[in-house]
Amino acid sequence: MAEKTAEVICIGQALVDCIVRGKEPYRETVDIAEEIILNTGGDALNEACVLETLGCHAKLICGVGRDLAGDLVLKKAQSHGVDLSGAVQSERITTPIANLTVDQNGGRRSCNSRATMLDGYLPKLEVPEDVRVVSLASLFRAPLDQKETVIRLVRTAKEAGAVVCADTKIPTFRQLALSDLEEILPMIDYLFPNEKEAEYLTGKKDYMEMAEALCRRGIQNVVVKTGREGCTACGKAQRFHMPARKVEAVDSTGAGDSFVAGFISGILAGDSLEGCCSRGIRCAGDCVQRMGAV
Repeated sequence: MAEKTAEVICIGQALVDCIVRGKEPYRETVDIAEEIILNTGGDALNEACVLETLGCHAKLICGVGRDLAGDLVLKKAQSHGVDLSGAVQSERITTPIANLTVDQNGGRRSCNSRATMLDGYLPKLEVPEDVRVVSLASLFRAPLDQKETVIRLVRTAKEAGAVVCADTKIPTFRQLALSDLEEILPMIDYLFPNEKEAEYLTGKKDYMEMAEALCRRGIQNVVVKTGREGCTACGKAQRFHMPARKVEAVDSTGAGDSFVAGFISGILAGDSLEGCCSRGIRCAGDCVQRMGAV
């Protein structure tokens, strides 16, 4: 059987999540929880794994440590069939571990350490001719939080003729801004902020105004992920809101990454903007019905 070649390259975070669900006070110095789960996470890892479940072969470009958490990340990716030829495991890196507290409605709050800065790691990108999409899965967070790195990756992807997608985060330790990337914003085909990230980037409150403001910066298409409300999309020829599926949510961890993976599967299938959003909505709805991202 011929070896599968990657259609999508996912670049960004790969880490371990410690998920605490249903926490409440018990005694003076002790809390109890309904459930505590250790799972892999990170936008790039989640996207790549979900893409594989959708039948789209993905390559993961990330940096992890030679530690237990790093081993867990790589084993999860390998178990899904993800191409790990672009993943770096090094003693100079500490694999990030995120603490996520999930409330009874599936909402979450995260706590991250400085290990998420991934000091000493810079992603390298080569785009073979079979690759159709390059996804910057955690723009504004390491390893995608340095101007020169992001510009280099986007230019490399576009020069190879790939569609460029970017899922965003709110900056933490390094303060990369949208204004730092003005020269390559028109090269971004699809941007996927959630509503909080879009408000941070634009200062707007209305979802469509957020999307339109980002399009005016030169980005080709913007899809604002709005959780239980679905998504709001703005492109050159289309503007619309698409409602979410009505499901019983237990954990929103990874829902945005699942949305992007579903959307990318639509790009590969040649779907319209609306069709891609529909695939994203479906994948996000599947994700929130279980604990953990993948």
